[in-house]
Amino acid sequence: MAIKKATIQQQVAAALAEANPTDRPIVTIQAVAGPSVWLMSMLGLIGQAFLTYYFVTVTEQAVVLHKASRMSNRPQEIVFAIPPAQAVGTVTDVNRNALWSSFRMMLPGHVKPTRMNVHRIWRDEMDQVVSLLNGQPQPAV
Repeated sequence: MAIKKATIQQQVAAALAEANPTDRPIVTIQAVAGPSVWLMSMLGLIGQAFLTYYFVTVTEQAVVLHKASRMSNRPQEIVFAIPPAQAVGTVTDVNRNALWSSFRMMLPGHVKPTRMNVHRIWRDEMDQVVSLLNGQPQPAV
């Protein structure tokens, strides 16, 4: 089971390379889609049924959402690949908190934006994703 952030990022990059060898990831985060993680944790297994785990990756060619395995924490199938022109402006309601931050993302085929909960270990990457999806250029490193 991948726990280290660097290992997770390598696994997602490998899954992306397998799907599209010409694409390169810019930033990856792990997000939990659904209601408040705190509330769902209090409901136990029933609450977990309302959560979906994703890896959100901004690449040079698209914004890719992989479903994440609950058991191994590895990327599974790609559920969304959003072209950059359509991805800009899809993020709203960014809320930074001490442990779990969140933002809402409009996903293709959904009527309303989906709440994405992000743990604090991914907060810096979340800030990058949000700024990229809001059309703000990243400074050169």
